Amino acid sequence: MFAEVIINSNAKALNKIFDYIVPISMENNIKIGSRIFVPFGRGKKLEDGFVINLKENSEFANKEIEKIEEENSLSEEQIILAKLMSRKYFCNISDCIKLMLPPGTGGKELSNRAKEKTGNFVFLKKEKEEIEFLIENEKIKSEKHIRVLRFLEENDGVYISDLELLTEVSKSIFKTLEKNGYIEIVEKQIERNPFIHKNIEKDKEKILNEEQKKCFDSINFCIENEEFSKHLIYGITGSGKTEIYLQLIQKVIEKNKTAIVLVPEISLTPQMVDRFLARFGNIVAVLHSKLSIGERYDEWKKIAKDECKIVIGARSAIFAPVRKLGIIIIDEEHDMSYKSDMAPRYNAKDLAKYIAEKNKCPLVLGSATPEINTMYLAKNNEISMYTLTKRANNSKLPKVEIVDLRNELAIGNRTMLSFKLQDEIQRNLKNKKQTILFLNRRGYSTFIMCRECGYVAKCNNCNISLTYHMSENKLKCHYCGFETSVIKECPECTSKKVKYFGTGTQKLEDEVHKLYPTASTIRMDIDTVSKKNSHEEILNKFKNEKMDILIGTQMVVKGHHFPNVTLVGVVTADGSLNLDDYRAVEKTFQTLVQVSGRSGREENGKVIIQTYNPDHYAIIDAQKQDYDIFYKQEIELRKMLNYPPFCDIILIRFTSKNLQEIKAFSEIVYKKIKSIKNQNINIYKPIPSPIDKIKNKYRWRIILKCKLTSKILDIINYGIQDEKIKKSKETTITVDINPNSMN
Repeated sequence: MFAEVIINSNAKALNKIFDYIVPISMENNIKIGSRIFVPFGRGKKLEDGFVINLKENSEFANKEIEKIEEENSLSEEQIILAKLMSRKYFCNISDCIKLMLPPGTGGKELSNRAKEKTGNFVFLKKEKEEIEFLIENEKIKSEKHIRVLRFLEENDGVYISDLELLTEVSKSIFKTLEKNGYIEIVEKQIERNPFIHKNIEKDKEKILNEEQKKCFDSINFCIENEEFSKHLIYGITGSGKTEIYLQLIQKVIEKNKTAIVLVPEISLTPQMVDRFLARFGNIVAVLHSKLSIGERYDEWKKIAKDECKIVIGARSAIFAPVRKLGIIIIDEEHDMSYKSDMAPRYNAKDLAKYIAEKNKCPLVLGSATPEINTMYLAKNNEISMYTLTKRANNSKLPKVEIVDLRNELAIGNRTMLSFKLQDEIQRNLKNKKQTILFLNRRGYSTFIMCRECGYVAKCNNCNISLTYHMSENKLKCHYCGFETSVIKECPECTSKKVKYFGTGTQKLEDEVHKLYPTASTIRMDIDTVSKKNSHEEILNKFKNEKMDILIGTQMVVKGHHFPNVTLVGVVTADGSLNLDDYRAVEKTFQTLVQVSGRSGREENGKVIIQTYNPDHYAIIDAQKQDYDIFYKQEIELRKMLNYPPFCDIILIRFTSKNLQEIKAFSEIVYKKIKSIKNQNINIYKPIPSPIDKIKNKYRWRIILKCKLTSKILDIINYGIQDEKIKKSKETTITVDINPNSMN
């Protein structure tokens, strides 16, 4: 018997199949998906890889497989998925396989931080009655001994370090008790529990309204009949989509099946987890990057052992090793974070459809502002759609007002907050209500410019302006992390007329403190959420301590429920309107509607949108919170310009330190693809990317517009597989299907 093997390597040259002899002793144990160790090349060290096929004959195999590792092997279905992903997303099969392995096991060896953690636990060796008899008859006299034994009577099986702390005795006491036969100390696995800091009250099912019930019944029919189906729950913010998810999952659990729930942001995960823990208890597992590797490893193993029936997490949770999958739910399905910006550049929604179809179960998408592509499919009856028009508790959508910032400048207002927004914040403070201020740009100032010669402070490694961070008094690059001291005079002309332009969340916070010195504020952006559980801590502090004002970037936009928030201020709505991206208008509309939905969840709310483009249809439609009107305008424009959903956008990106090489290679790929006749492909000449240099590497791009088919994948592969390019150590090529960023 022979095995076709993929070596676990990032090297493009090794993204091919190698044949190995299967020893007779292994023939009964080896299977497609087995993780194996093999001799490779001239080195003596064994390399790990995965079996992707088994066969009876081979012309090339001349080495034997040395070892099979049962624990971290994959299923045949996972290997098939990895192959499909490799072809569609132009990456190594091994890169896709790593996504399906337990956290910390994607490399050559199991990470020490991911290994099962063990420790010594203390147990009573005698019955409680015997212990009490010995104490009463003064056979056990030591006060410390009695304290430990009495504690163990109520809390048997305690981690020894915790017992030492709780009983305030030294470990020598435990050794004496063990020697005397009263206790035993046993080494056991320590379960790293990411929920240990949570104290959640149990929750009960809520009565569904007519709209919710209709949606629930339709999807539940597919659960009961084990049918693959696609559903869109299109409901206004606060309309009770999560309650429908919870009740559908209850039905799945009753059938002894499992559920995957994807959420877009790490900051959104804690709130969703809380809802599920309150309803379902300890059968919930959570997977996201803010957990430690050890916590993720333990959660993954619990899922694989079928100890958890519900998996909640960000994009990569779609690869969780669930058994008997009964439903996949993707909340806030419009969010861009479901598409990976790093290899493999997969879209979790596409993979969810594939996995749901294979498991014959429903795929449920939920959003108040569905992605244009999703709504197009729903309008064409390719997805079943259910509309929720009523908010929970019958609360009303907030009143939205637009403020023209041009008028503010005309009347002499030079602050970041319009007079209207200032008045509303003051009113909210007086009424002891909470306010959210949204500005999708972190830092203090966007860029620094000399007013004498026009010099702009830029990163040494990237062709991008540096951002001023006041708290550290540093200039930082948000692309490569470069930082430097502030500039007091122009390095070009030595002028002192250096000014800080633009605004960020730090500057907004500073201005709020000046305008409202007695108000309590808290900021939520990437600079304040770097520590573990910091998302949750900030949100809980704002909610539970009734802080007056939350200032944040897109992290505050999605899904959060703050009962006391009655005012949302959008400091500038124009930031994303003019991006080099066909979805810039869609993103702007979605963000404005989503952030507006944080206001007035339980009381009447208000939203102030500040903008320099008050007549833009995205701004006007967001004010009306009318998705249907926006969709009609946007889909007509997309059709006219042949943008998705009427085609796919394929971005071929070149990066290199060698400018001449990147120009030459991009021209080679362009000519090869263009030479293929009779294909409906619009291909645009290679040009520098909008940000043409990052981390000292030049960046060029080629854009294709076409409908992605198997034939198109072959053509692109033909275009990028060139011997000159393969031999280059300077230039890399990546292919991104419908990318998040056109940069």
